[in-house]
Amino acid sequence: MKSKFFRKILENGMTVLFEKRDLPVVSIAIAVKTGGIHETETEKWISHFIEHMLYKGTKNRTSKQIAAEIENRGGELNGFTDETITAYWCKLPSKHLERGLDVLGDMVKNSLFDEKEMEKERKVIFEEIKMRKDNPHIYVMDHIHSSLYEKPFGIPLIGTHESMNSITREKILKKFQQIYQPNNMILCVVGDADFDGIVQFAEKNFGREKGATPKIKVQEKNEIKTEKRKGIDQASLVFAYHGPKAGEKGEYAAMVLNTIMADGMASRLFSEIREKRNLAYAVKGSTDINKDFSYSIVYVGTTKENVDEVKKIILREFQNVSKDLTEKELSDAKENLIGNTQISLEDSMSQMIHLINWEIVEGNAEKFYGFEKNIRKVGLKDVKEVAKIKDYSLFVLVPE
Repeated sequence: MKSKFFRKILENGMTVLFEKRDLPVVSIAIAVKTGGIHETETEKWISHFIEHMLYKGTKNRTSKQIAAEIENRGGELNGFTDETITAYWCKLPSKHLERGLDVLGDMVKNSLFDEKEMEKERKVIFEEIKMRKDNPHIYVMDHIHSSLYEKPFGIPLIGTHESMNSITREKILKKFQQIYQPNNMILCVVGDADFDGIVQFAEKNFGREKGATPKIKVQEKNEIKTEKRKGIDQASLVFAYHGPKAGEKGEYAAMVLNTIMADGMASRLFSEIREKRNLAYAVKGSTDINKDFSYSIVYVGTTKENVDEVKKIILREFQNVSKDLTEKELSDAKENLIGNTQISLEDSMSQMIHLINWEIVEGNAEKFYGFEKNIRKVGLKDVKEVAKIKDYSLFVLVPE
C-alpha cells in the first residue's frame, strides 16, 4: 500500500496527501491544524463554531447548494472538530472528484459568516451542549478532560454558554483569517484519483497567505470527582491516566496496553468486570496520543453501589498486568490491534482520517504505514512499564 501513497508540501506550505485506490469512490478532506488545544478560556468552542458556519453559505453557494452539490451526486458531506484539528470532508463517486474539491475549497476560502445565520447557529450549538449534557456517557467523556488538565485545555471542547455567548462575528472573522491559510491546511484524498491533478487544484486555488496557530500551554493534573444527578439509574465511571506522548518511548506500548485492558470482549477488564462479576454492561477503553498531551481511559457503566468495587478491580488489573503479563497475551493483543486497524482501512474515509491524524501527530502521514512494524516491536517489558500507573484521574456521574 505504501507505494500508492503520495505526499507533497507545496510552496505555500499546504500539505497534500493521497492514497490511490481502484474502487470508484473518493474521500476528500480539507483539514485545518487547529482545535481545542489552541483556544483560550474565553474562546472555547470557537473552532467548532467556525466549523458550523462554513456550511452556512459562501460567496458562491447557499447552504442548501453546498449540501446539494455533494448529496445530489450520491455523496456525503460533514465535518468535525477535535483538540488538534478541524476538518471538512465529503465522500462521493470518484467521477465527481473535482466537484468535491471545489465545494470544500469554496467553504474554507469564501464563507460569509452572515450575522443572522450566526445567531441561528448559536442556538443550534446551545442545543448541542444540552444534548451532550443529557447523555451521561458523553457527559463523563467530555468532563474527564477537566480532571486531567488545567484550564484552558482542561475545559471541555464543547465550551460553555458563557464562552459561546462571548463569541462575536468580529472574533470569528479574526480567528478565521488568522488560521485558515494554506500553510495551516492539509488536503487529503483517498480513492480513485490522480495525484498530479489534486496538486494542480491546490496550487491553482490557494494563494500564498501565511497563517499562525496560537500555542496554549498544556498543564497536567490528576483529580477524582463524583457528581450526582437526578433522573438517571446508572453510574457512569471514567478512569483515566496520562501516558507517553507521540514520539516518546512507550507510545506504541500504551496502545497495546489499552487493547489488553479494555478493548473488546477478550480484554481483561471486560472479563473481570462484566463476565466474571456481572457488574456492568459497557466496559470500554481508548487512547488519545498527541505531541502535547496523551492519556488513556476506561469507561464503565455500572450501579452506584458498585463504583468502589469497579475502581478497585481496575487498579488491581493494571497492577497485575505490570507483573504477570505473558508473551501469549501480548501477542494476541498485538494481533488484535493490528487486525482492527487493517479492517478500518477498508473504508476510504476512515483511512483519510488516519492519514490526517498521523500527519498532525507524527509530523508525516507516511509513518502510518509503519504502524504494524512498530506494534510488533513492542516487548513485554515495554507494556509492563506503562502499566505501572502511579497517578490517575476519576470522574463518576451517579444517581442522586
